Amino acid sequence: MTSSKTNKQNQIPRRFRERIQAAKDNKLKKLDLSNNYSSRDDEKLTEIPTEVWELEQLEVLDLSDNQLKTLPKSIIQLTNLTQLDLSDNQLKTLPKSISQLTNLTQLDLSGNQLTNLPESISQLTNLTQLDLSGNQLTNLPKSISQITNLTRLDLINNQLTNIPEFIYKFANLTELYLSNNQLTNLPESISKFTNLTKLDLISNQLTNLPESISQLTKLTEFYLSNNQLKTIPKSISQLANLTMLDLSGNQLTNLPESISKFTNLTKLDLISNQLTNLPESISQLTNLTELYLGENKLTNLPEPITQLTNLTELNLCVNKLTTLPESISQITNLTRLCLSYNQSTKLPESITKLTNLTELDLSGNKLTTLPESISQITNLTRLCLSYNQLKALPESISQLTNLTRLYLSYNQLKSLPKSISQLTNLTRLYLGVNKLTNLPESISQLTNLTRLYLGDNKLTNLPESISQLTNLTGLGLSNNKLTTLPESISQLTNLTELDLSNNKLTTLPESISQLTNLIWLNLSNKKLTTLPKSITKLTNLTGLGLSGNKLTTLPESISQLTNLTGLGLSNNTLTTLPESISQLTNLTGLALSGNHLETPPIEIAEKGIEAIREYFQQIKAEGIDYLYEAKLLIIGEGGAGKTTLANKIQNSDYQLKDEDTTKGIEVHQWNFQTANQHKFQMNIWDFGGQEIYHTTHQFFLTKRSLYILVADIRKEDTDFDYWLNVVELLSDNSPLLIIKNEKQERKWEINQRALQGQFSNIKEILATNLATNRGLKEIRTEIQHYISNLPHIGTALPKTWKKVREVLETDSRNYISLEEYLSICEKNSFKKREHKLQLSGYLHDLGVCLHFQDDPLLNKTVILKPEWGTAAVYKALDNPQVYDNFGKFTKDDLTNIWHEDKYANMHDELLQLMIKFKLCYKIPGTSQTYIAPQLLTEAQPEYDWDENNNLILRYTYEFMPKGIITQFIVAMHKEIEKQKYVWKSGVILKKNRARAEVIEYYGKREIKIRISGQQKRDLMTIVTHELDKIHSSYNNRLKYDKLIPCNCKDCKENSQNPHFYKFDDLQRRINNGIFKTQCELYYNEVDVLSLINDVIERETSSSFLQPKDSKNPITNHYYGSVEYNSNDVIGSQTIAEKIVNDQSRKIENKDGNIVGNIFGDESNIKDKVTANSPQQKIEEPKKFGFLDFVTWMQNGQILFILTSSIIGILLLIIYPQLYPNGLPKWVKPIQDIIPVPQTENESNSSK
Repeated sequence: MTSSKTNKQNQIPRRFRERIQAAKDNKLKKLDLSNNYSSRDDEKLTEIPTEVWELEQLEVLDLSDNQLKTLPKSIIQLTNLTQLDLSDNQLKTLPKSISQLTNLTQLDLSGNQLTNLPESISQLTNLTQLDLSGNQLTNLPKSISQITNLTRLDLINNQLTNIPEFIYKFANLTELYLSNNQLTNLPESISKFTNLTKLDLISNQLTNLPESISQLTKLTEFYLSNNQLKTIPKSISQLANLTMLDLSGNQLTNLPESISKFTNLTKLDLISNQLTNLPESISQLTNLTELYLGENKLTNLPEPITQLTNLTELNLCVNKLTTLPESISQITNLTRLCLSYNQSTKLPESITKLTNLTELDLSGNKLTTLPESISQITNLTRLCLSYNQLKALPESISQLTNLTRLYLSYNQLKSLPKSISQLTNLTRLYLGVNKLTNLPESISQLTNLTRLYLGDNKLTNLPESISQLTNLTGLGLSNNKLTTLPESISQLTNLTELDLSNNKLTTLPESISQLTNLIWLNLSNKKLTTLPKSITKLTNLTGLGLSGNKLTTLPESISQLTNLTGLGLSNNTLTTLPESISQLTNLTGLALSGNHLETPPIEIAEKGIEAIREYFQQIKAEGIDYLYEAKLLIIGEGGAGKTTLANKIQNSDYQLKDEDTTKGIEVHQWNFQTANQHKFQMNIWDFGGQEIYHTTHQFFLTKRSLYILVADIRKEDTDFDYWLNVVELLSDNSPLLIIKNEKQERKWEINQRALQGQFSNIKEILATNLATNRGLKEIRTEIQHYISNLPHIGTALPKTWKKVREVLETDSRNYISLEEYLSICEKNSFKKREHKLQLSGYLHDLGVCLHFQDDPLLNKTVILKPEWGTAAVYKALDNPQVYDNFGKFTKDDLTNIWHEDKYANMHDELLQLMIKFKLCYKIPGTSQTYIAPQLLTEAQPEYDWDENNNLILRYTYEFMPKGIITQFIVAMHKEIEKQKYVWKSGVILKKNRARAEVIEYYGKREIKIRISGQQKRDLMTIVTHELDKIHSSYNNRLKYDKLIPCNCKDCKENSQNPHFYKFDDLQRRINNGIFKTQCELYYNEVDVLSLINDVIERETSSSFLQPKDSKNPITNHYYGSVEYNSNDVIGSQTIAEKIVNDQSRKIENKDGNIVGNIFGDESNIKDKVTANSPQQKIEEPKKFGFLDFVTWMQNGQILFILTSSIIGILLLIIYPQLYPNGLPKWVKPIQDIIPVPQTENESNSSK
């Protein structure tokens, strides 16, 4: 027993043991066992140390952010506890005995998995604060009403659909937080909370407010954002003590005149409604200091608004304002004014009279000139003029001498006035995406500049005087026409980030090695054939972009860059990596896509730098052997003769016979001597050609293989278009032979030149009569030639790998346990577990065996004969009973189907294999019933559909592989409406109050999405994200267009048949500064940004003039998180504006660091992304995670930023839905490396 106790103590992290001992020795009343600063699971408590129960003097106990699953009854020994924090654990229930902690005044249970509370909680009658947020509560126990001393109750992020009547007995409540539930209405009895000062109802489904709300006369802060309110009751005006009212993100079309009675209001947020005008009476809110009206439909402002003379912040972004009343000049206290994304063609003179302005945002308008009078706003420190049509700047701009940041990107500037040199306080100047051909020498006088962005211009050279900008830390010069750099650039010794990508530089000055403070250097998409020696002297580099060059090798000296954390090498012509790359011990991100690596094998390299290190370690320790093995995949229609050909390849004397059609996949071996006398093993995969098997092709049609397409000439039924396209899509252009099986000597000519013109991987078209062996010898010869010349043949592998491979190959069993596999490796000189798993992963990628290391069930088994697993899968799909039942089956059915001994005790694993291949899903609410959607009925069921105000999106494909809709149905099965509305080619989804109709039209190569109901864009985001994720699984080679519907007035009236625009075309327009397009059906002018924003979700938030953070945590709803994927590089505030900032655009992160794609210019925005609205606070950090970083790396990009940390990553609109229980554990560590990206127009100092 003592030994067991000692072992448990040793499992407790040392710091916790020390704290417990200190509390015991010093009789401390407070004990902190929280783990809120570490993401490592092994540093978290899984149970409470028993020594804690001896500390009876404790009054405060913090156990937050651990992995506690139960709360032991022993806690009742801590009878003196007044504060107990159990937040962010994994508690699913509470013990009834918790009721004995009667001295508790504060109890925090947030962030657990509680679905209910024990009735006994009611005995905690001294509680004043109870936090139950972030659980899964659908109701509360009635007895909770006995805790009458509660002053604060937090129920955020649960699943409450109503407020139970009994909680109105909490007469002492002053703060009630109910955001992010599923409330659809408030009862009249809410009026009983007469002491409430703060009420949070954010992000519910409220459509109206009861009149009785007016009785909450003590309310000072009322939060109603992100509901579905169309009106507010007049009686709300009786809430005369309100100082903060948040109605953003609703559907208000007007405000009642009675709003004028909120005379104590200091903050009013009406962002993202549908207001077309404001009542005159708003002028009576004379205490207002902050007014947020962005993202409405205002065309003008009432003159009386100018009586709000205490306003310091006014947000009018994203409306339809063409001008402002002259009297706005009377709001003389304004310091921050946002007018971005309106329709102003000139700057109103009245604005120039607002001389206290420090921040002015006019981006995204139609300004072609600035008045000379802008010089009067002399207190300006930030001026945002990006996304206009400015062709020149007035000389008078030089009088804005307090400016520290000036944003002029995305205009049409051809030159800068010499007088700009007088803006000597400028620290950041953004001139990207203009038409500058040169810089004035006078720019050298801006000696306080720390950030200068000149990307996407037409610069052919830099002035020598640029060397005088010695305070520069970031210089962006991407996408220009520079052929040389001045030697003097070496004097910019404070540079930490330098982007020279996409220029015409073939060499770099040797003096660049003097820029020893460089941390990020982008040399992507140049014409470098070798890595300049000077680069390896920049030993402080943490990020180096070399993608898109012509590098054939890397020097061993790369190892000198010991601080590198990210290295971009995509799209070069590398075939080998130097062993010295293993010495870059800090390297965590490595982009290698688009090369033809042989050493290490691409399957290893794709797994990242750790796998590469392990590969070289094993080579060094065990020596080298070489791989002479490859796959031959035989495909074609069912009955074409594939199996006969497979047998004839192995044995030309094989006698033809009537053979059953191949069920799934059969695997054979053929050994032969190569021309170089190497023993070669060819693994022949014979694929069943039936329709039902097509959905799994993506799992088995591998790269670096030889393909044979067998065409039955007698039937003439070969779908060349499908087979050739699917091989091209999935095999990375592997070589393919077409074999014409001329049964009964029937001839058929195939247009070889035309096919090879379309599909360059077709090497030969050969004919045979397998009955007579005519042409067979030539076929065998060509197979040997092409397969032995595959790029990976002769790859160097550690000797131990080949030994293990040979042992597994001679094992006659279909599968072995992971333990057996590890033991085999151990007997063949493997020492480290990670090396053993690396080999199983490599063999899995080659198709030699199957080992799904990321699956909790399947990772325990190594399937030695893949055909055994696939045969079992297809045995289930081919079963007549399953077929007749339209794909529905139970575990009992599988017991009958897999009754043979070879499947004994493996039913769970085989079922999981089907799920892994997205061939079936478990019907929610059942214990063991499953659906294989490819066997569903083709008949579309009857269902009602509201066609009013639908969101519509279409995907059209150049080639559409089979199985996309099947995979989508499996991925989204939990959202299928009533688990009823699903058929072979489509599905109806329901989430909250929105419905999605997703239908595949295979003959048209199209998927059409319609969304109806409320919160439509939320659901559209989820649907498109899932489809785009499926698309990316096809090696990012799938070619498709995302079509966005026109939103002009006529198309909206004909919402089911609007004109459609290609998403990529809209993107290109924005990138070229064209923000208008024309409806081709009705010839109406249409705003490009609004086209995208109407369909793709963005979070309601504000610009740099958004409400400042208050002490109340619920105001954090203003600071939405944003997902970034491979194609979404830190742009502006909405998705549309973010598209403008494509991957070559350099902007800033929260620390003001230039962000760019230092891995090349492969901007091809296909993925659905979401973002904050144009009113997003400019400096607000954007969160993104490891997966996004890796994708950037693989697409030829990296962040051009300083190393800093962020706390967690969510998903732009959808992370919370994708990861409801938190992010995967392995995501977190990358946040120690990758800083938070941010927009060009970033931060304000008030944050």
